[in-house]
Amino acid sequence: METMIEEQSLETNRYAKCIAASRRVRWDIDRDVIRGRSFDFTKKFLPDALSKVDSLALVSPDERRLLSQIQGRTYANMFGLVERFIAAKVLDMSGPYRLGDQIALEALVRFSDEEIKHQELFRRIEQMCAQGMPAGYAFLPEANSVASYVLAKSTWAVLALTCHIELFVLAHYRGSIDGDTNSSELWKDVFLYHWREESQHAILDELEWQREDAKLSPDERDKAVDDLIELVGAIDGMLQTQAHADASYFSAICGRSLTMTEEDAVRNSLLAAYRWQYILSGVQEPRFSRALNSMITENQAARIAMAMAPIMM
Repeated sequence: METMIEEQSLETNRYAKCIAASRRVRWDIDRDVIRGRSFDFTKKFLPDALSKVDSLALVSPDERRLLSQIQGRTYANMFGLVERFIAAKVLDMSGPYRLGDQIALEALVRFSDEEIKHQELFRRIEQMCAQGMPAGYAFLPEANSVASYVLAKSTWAVLALTCHIELFVLAHYRGSIDGDTNSSELWKDVFLYHWREESQHAILDELEWQREDAKLSPDERDKAVDDLIELVGAIDGMLQTQAHADASYFSAICGRSLTMTEEDAVRNSLLAAYRWQYILSGVQEPRFSRALNSMITENQAARIAMAMAPIMM
């Protein structure tokens, strides 16, 4: 009994620390991030470590910058999409705390409020990109349809996916954006402020995921692993579709006719970059691997690895 009380006290303390951090880093879209600025289209939007455009030898430096800007626009739209289902799920997860642990409730309500703010930020960024880029860009996934598909899966799988997303946001900032000197200053601030709040969200994701895992029977967890595999497969299908659309947009606006070899290279480069940005950078994050592997069997880990193999090629 004493051990259980100590564990509950430790969890409550972690929720309280997230609340304190949320209050400390709280930011406003106009006052802190945009600050009356517009995008500098003479600069890249994503650093090379994320966009992977430096590995594409078939295009010029100006074309690499354009590809980076297209990827940045898709990055904004992707986060506007994923935060739709994250916000909905976090609100759902707060339900059991409404007449219980008020500290945990406040932490999750703050989490959902911040995710809704992030959706608004990325909608604003998409509008600003549209003002400075030629017509013809299309983000094909529909946020509500994707959210409905994701939220129909088991809570364990949705929380696993959410934790993966929050952690790769942190990895992107630490490994690619912090210290980058070649990208748009406004874009760097978007990443900075997004990272500041997602740092708390990742902690809450892990807490709620572990809490959910403790409720499951072995058979329920096995089905949840299948759900997670299906979610990753669906995301990869979405990335393939968007990579094709973005390659076509680039071909239409780059100012010259691309050969078939160049078109294929651009499309393959975009898909590799998107798989890195939205799947592999999270899967390879040690913190995510530790959390996942602490909950699953060797057989389940092998099934996940088999499903991931085509994506990692």
